[in-house]
Formats: sequence, C-alpha cells, structure tokens
Amino acid sequence: QLKADIQKLTEQLAKTGQHGYGAARRAAADGVEQLRAQGEAAFESMRGSAEDMEAQLIAKVREKPVTSLAIAAGVGFLFALLSRR
Repeated sequence: QLKADIQKLTEQLAKTGQHGYGAARRAAADGVEQLRAQGEAAFESMRGSAEDMEAQLIAKVREKPVTSLAIAAGVGFLFALLSRR
C-alpha cells in the first residue's frame, strides 16, 4: 500500500511540475509580448516627437537664417574647444 501511495504521489508531483512549467512559460511569453508592445509604443512616441522638433527647427531656420547660422557656428566653436582638451 505504501509503495502504491508513493507512486501516486510521484505521479501527482510530476503533473504539478509540468503544469507549473507550462504556466510559467506562458506567463513569460505574455510578459515578453507586453514589453515588446510597450517598447514599440515608446519608439513611435519618440519618433513623432523627433519629427515635430525637426519641423520646428526647419521653420525657425527659414524664419531667421542668419541667426541660425550664428548659433550653429557658436556651437561648433564650443565643440572644437571641448574636443581639444
């Protein structure tokens, strides 16, 4: 009787382990899918923001080309100074 009980318990533990493994695997796959979707949404949001900033920058350069050129020259000069050190 004891041997039969141990056999049943072993089988039950094996089934439980397989069920737990399958559930953990499904949960991990769902988590990966959710993270992928969130990453794509964040990427699209950043891309939209970058496009908006680019459009604003182009508009400002067209409004004041001389000022924009002076600012670009100043930034280039600062980068040159920093790169020497």
